[in-house]
Amino acid sequence: MKHVHSPLVIGAAPIILLLTLWAWLAASGIAPRALLPSPLDVAGRTLQSLSDPEFLSNVGVTLIRLVSGFAIGLAAGTVLAVLSVSSRSIQFVLDAYVRVLAPVPKIALYPVMILVLGFGHSSKIALVAIEAAFPVYLATLQGMRNVDQKLIWAARAAGARPAHCLLFVMIPAAAPSILTGARVAMVISCIVVFLSEMMSSTEGLGYLLIDAARNFRTVDMFVPIILISVLGLSLGAGFSFLRSRLLAGYPQA
Repeated sequence: MKHVHSPLVIGAAPIILLLTLWAWLAASGIAPRALLPSPLDVAGRTLQSLSDPEFLSNVGVTLIRLVSGFAIGLAAGTVLAVLSVSSRSIQFVLDAYVRVLAPVPKIALYPVMILVLGFGHSSKIALVAIEAAFPVYLATLQGMRNVDQKLIWAARAAGARPAHCLLFVMIPAAAPSILTGARVAMVISCIVVFLSEMMSSTEGLGYLLIDAARNFRTVDMFVPIILISVLGLSLGAGFSFLRSRLLAGYPQA
């Protein structure tokens, strides 16, 4: 008999195991109920929160910051990678910045952004954009560097200019790498926007977590964590699905 292991089932197994362990710890009394509510309590509070207009408003704030920062980072990372490939001088300058800034946790730059942009949306969007730009830039650059030279030679032999080779040969050929970098950037963006809201905000999912912790509302603490996790997983899965659909004809995809 042939056994088929669905990726969905395999991927869900650790989550089911974690939920089972969580339910057992909450029911056994090993962890105090005040510190570790049961999954059913958290699920009930989550459903209740999803019908609360104020809660949904906070979710919307987080989504606006996330999508705006990611879109800016995606555009910036792609454009900078294209410029880097098109000019050795630009590549030299950008590589120097990447070597210096890549090892630095971008959240460490957040206090500077607060001083420059304030406590509102701008500083959080800027932080997400910077964090998202790095994986997109590196993935796009690597993808374009790995393009088969025969494709470029063929385009030039047909009379294509360097700019045309870049736009119509290198970028399409590097599409799998670009979308992979975008997927990584989206997941990182979810983490960064959540952290920035925890550090300084009066709205958003991160703020709701800190507000619940300050008032010792442990059930409410789990709701933002679950939602940002579901959001990150959903967006990551969405990018994987989009990549598989758009790049079905790519041999390297």
